[in-house]
Amino acid sequence: MLQSALPFDEPGTANPEPGTLNPEPGTLNPVPGTLNPIFVRHPRARRYVIRVADDGTVRVTVPRWGSTREAQAFAEQQRAWIEKQRRRAEQDRLEPRPAPLAPDVERAFRARASRELPARLLELAAQHGLTVSRVSVRNQRWRWGSCSPNGHICVNWRLVTMPEWVRDYVLIHELMHLKRLDHSPKFWKLVAQACPAFQDARRYLRSHGSNTLVVS
Repeated sequence: MLQSALPFDEPGTANPEPGTLNPEPGTLNPVPGTLNPIFVRHPRARRYVIRVADDGTVRVTVPRWGSTREAQAFAEQQRAWIEKQRRRAEQDRLEPRPAPLAPDVERAFRARASRELPARLLELAAQHGLTVSRVSVRNQRWRWGSCSPNGHICVNWRLVTMPEWVRDYVLIHELMHLKRLDHSPKFWKLVAQACPAFQDARRYLRSHGSNTLVVS
């Protein structure tokens, strides 16, 4: 998902007059190089938002004050990002999905995760002088881990299936969010100091982990 600035404030443009949308129909399998976006007005939207569906369809949410003209312009400006998302979606469709674990095997992994992951996270937190308010082990579909502003860290139980050095990278990544809750260069500098091999771990996750999971 990609959002415009708030408001859509490209130089030389004014707030557009609200109007009725008359979008061109999108295609389920867009022709490469064409956008064919579907425009959808949302009364509560505060900015233009682009979403690329798994089948490559581009959907642009238009705020109440917006126009199809500026929505189309925003989509054209983000063409490179849209094409990147389409290529990723196409790759995901072509790659074979791993076979699901047997129920008893998954239960065993989850039990192990509940024992090992919180303990290791708190151990690493102590090493770096950090305090975690709460640790949860979850069945996250899209993330390996996450950190909230109040210091609550959630980790995916599937981390127990990863090598220890890769697992530790994810845990350290989330711990560094206790210092910086963003992905700025300063954040990545903190990660590099705490986990010098983090780039190798990221590559491992991309090549061996589920292609739907990210470290956030």
